[in-house]
Amino acid sequence: MKGLEGDRRVRGVSGALVWSVGRTVPWRALGAGAVVGLLLVWLPRLADGPPDPWLVLNLLRGAALAFALGLAFLLDDPARHLTVPVTTRRWVRTGLRVAWVAPVAVLWWTAALALVPEEIRPPVGALTLEAGATAALALAAAATAVRFADEPEPGPSVAASILTTAILAGLLLPHRWALFVSPDDPRWEAAHERWAVVLAAAVLVWGLCGPEPLRRGHVLRRHPRGAVPGSP
Repeated sequence: MKGLEGDRRVRGVSGALVWSVGRTVPWRALGAGAVVGLLLVWLPRLADGPPDPWLVLNLLRGAALAFALGLAFLLDDPARHLTVPVTTRRWVRTGLRVAWVAPVAVLWWTAALALVPEEIRPPVGALTLEAGATAALALAAAATAVRFADEPEPGPSVAASILTTAILAGLLLPHRWALFVSPDDPRWEAAHERWAVVLAAAVLVWGLCGPEPLRRGHVLRRHPRGAVPGSP
């Protein structure tokens, strides 16, 4: 009986944790990025003539970037510096935030692709790789900011850095390392091999930044009873 009661208690706590993490997700920032992205993809429908495939491709890339800018706010936590006892590791709480957002991201990207007429729709797999790498970069940047800085809400600075990086990558990357190319460009396959490397590197950085922030040791020294900040 005691074992069953313990199992029920653990399941209840786990459910409470899932819902409490869901309430801390910055849905407004994510929603704003999603809406802006869909509006970008919908713009060609206002034109009288057939949409330009190159324009549509870049608008889809812009939509992915807009959604990634919303993801930059995913780890923001205004209560990060409040001293509360935390028994769940930060990487679990961060993973739960990503788990809340992942289905929304999949549905949103499906809707964005559906807005593009099939006859001018770019290769879905390759473009999804670009969108996934862009989102992973935003998550990696947010995790890095939480890991190495004390700012409780690094979202604005992370979003600014992601936007700046995207602009500079389009302008300054050498011709042979270009990432933003068209499907009829002979560099298309090579570009998406580079996108795969970007995705893998971003996931690796995100994983490495999963442990508690470096400042945690200082907090423990200041609070010998073991209380730690409730950061995501």
